[in-house]
Amino acid sequence: MNWLTNYIRPKLRALVSSRRETPGNLWTKCPNCEAMLFHRDLEANLHVCQHCGHHMRLLPTKRLAMLFDDGKYETIELPKPAVDPLKFRDTKRYSDRLKDFQAKTGRHDALVVAHGKMGGRDTVVAVFDFDFLAGTMGTAVGEGLIAAAKLAVMQHAPLVVVPASGGARMQEGILSLMQMPRSIIAVEQVKEAGLPYIVVLADPTTGGVTASFAMVGDIHIAERGSQIGFAGARVIEETIRETLPEGFQRAEYLLDHGMVDVVVVRKELRESLIRILGHLHRDHVALTETGTLMQRATLALERRAFPIERRSGSLRVGDNRVVRPKGAKSRHSSGVSRPDIRRIDELVPSACASRCDLRFTAAPAASRESSPSSNWATDRPRAPGGMSGCNRAR
Repeated sequence: MNWLTNYIRPKLRALVSSRRETPGNLWTKCPNCEAMLFHRDLEANLHVCQHCGHHMRLLPTKRLAMLFDDGKYETIELPKPAVDPLKFRDTKRYSDRLKDFQAKTGRHDALVVAHGKMGGRDTVVAVFDFDFLAGTMGTAVGEGLIAAAKLAVMQHAPLVVVPASGGARMQEGILSLMQMPRSIIAVEQVKEAGLPYIVVLADPTTGGVTASFAMVGDIHIAERGSQIGFAGARVIEETIRETLPEGFQRAEYLLDHGMVDVVVVRKELRESLIRILGHLHRDHVALTETGTLMQRATLALERRAFPIERRSGSLRVGDNRVVRPKGAKSRHSSGVSRPDIRRIDELVPSACASRCDLRFTAAPAASRESSPSSNWATDRPRAPGGMSGCNRAR
């Protein structure tokens, strides 16, 4: 019977199993409309459902290839802080959980920082990976954001951050909450260098990420249908005991209420970024050329040359209200009497819409102090004409 066992049976098995098995990842079900999407069509459409337009989550590598010119970019090695400093354990040790996600995603943590050309312009992009512990922000992510900001300042390049996160990482406790002010400081370094900082809000952006660097951008762009908020909708409903409006915490809802500047579909995201960066880069070049004069003029205002009050995001000088340039800082003044107030239209003829649009021109020499030792820009003005105008950078 050896010939049946050794010869016939293998031949029969080979004949029966010769048919190809169909891979199980050829089709993806849309979570919104439940339509079946062929994987090639889904890839070609940047993981957007062609039936309902639902934007699915995108891997960092695919998003970076989509944003940079010709899909070419270089990632940087991020600092590696201490692993599990609190020795946290729930159903599993935090250190073991990290190892599982590192093996699953092939990344050290939830942030990827890359630099390259976007529209022919040097750009630094930091992208969150939601598949890594829901994109939560721990010490490694905080270090990565600081590294991205330093790289942007070093290269004189704009910084684009694409958060997709569930918030602060609970396994790191207060250490994860400390990354909120650290990320704000990193962003301020970029802004102080006069460089654009743009946030692309992907689905979802919640928790401590929303409460920190994700909401202090010069421009806020949101992908269509993205969930953006701090606490969950169910928690809010249970707290206030009211039914929330339809579309609450979605990108379109936040656009209607002024929390987001623009909502775009994924196919138009790259072109929108290139166009916005083109405008901001042009203003950055103009700002760099006249930066000294601008700083002196701003310093004159901040040194209580005029009483400045901050009211709901605007500047109020005397009886005139000027829209605050986004990202600008102010100091409350005191000790200046009302008769010293000059009309704002003598100082700033038009309100600028962006902090990068401010360009002050010096007053004529005749209107300055006659003493050569007097600093007209920093001393308290004694005669009209301290600044002759504020022109939009062209």
